Amino acid sequence: MERVAIFGVGLVGGSFALALRQAGFKGEILGVSSTRTINEAIRLGVVDRGVSLDEAAAQADLLYLAQPIGQIITTIGALAGKARPGALITDAGSTKTSILDEAGLKIPGVAFLGGHPMAGKEVRGVQAADPAIFPGRTYFLSVRNQSVLDHPVAEDLVEYIQKFGCRPVLLSPEDHDRLVAFTSHLPQMASTALAATLSRLLDPESARKGAGPGLIDMTRLAQSSYDLWQEIVFTNMPAIDRALSLYIRELQEIRESLQQRDLSSTFDKASRFSAIVRNRDS
Repeated sequence: MERVAIFGVGLVGGSFALALRQAGFKGEILGVSSTRTINEAIRLGVVDRGVSLDEAAAQADLLYLAQPIGQIITTIGALAGKARPGALITDAGSTKTSILDEAGLKIPGVAFLGGHPMAGKEVRGVQAADPAIFPGRTYFLSVRNQSVLDHPVAEDLVEYIQKFGCRPVLLSPEDHDRLVAFTSHLPQMASTALAATLSRLLDPESARKGAGPGLIDMTRLAQSSYDLWQEIVFTNMPAIDRALSLYIRELQEIRESLQQRDLSSTFDKASRFSAIVRNRDS
């Protein structure tokens, strides 16, 4: 793997590029983004130069699609018949079924390895790019055709992902989407709902004065952009709806337990689960 093209040089795409360099990649990193973003990415040392989609497709061994889901799907269609022989296309989208279905339909002859690093921040843009978002995080991989995993560039990619400090985990697109509905999408919805509820009940100054670390931590995700999240939600609606239903049921059970003045079992099981999740080394 000698040349990589990043489509969407923002937080994730820029962080991937910086992590590649940190992991020892000596090749050229191309960027496919707006002129303004490319100029900033070059200034920050994230990419070497900016190119068009056609130029990236003709030159890169790895095409890394780090755009919002809708743009990833559009880019897949635009790449039909353009990727160079032997190239691998991968993505960093937060849902996988729609993306892999589109790849199978539009670029069936091109090796496509679905990806989703469970890493990020609540802010966007290449200025926020940081290779430190990856260590200790799961990096989901997803394919329709298992032979893609034997592709030489796929093997290089997995090796770099491991050098980033990530844990590669292979799941089918459907299993991935069901899992992240609980581990990623539900936390976002819960944080958004909490902040929205408090915004109706408290004036900003009172909320700011009364906010402790718990509220600050719980509402951090509420700063995420709806422009990004609307495509995640609408490509995983059934799984998110189920996750929300179960969460609402748990909240209702907590509410009922208040009348009995006993929340010990809920706190105990929640504490045990949190301890496991927060221990990245387990």
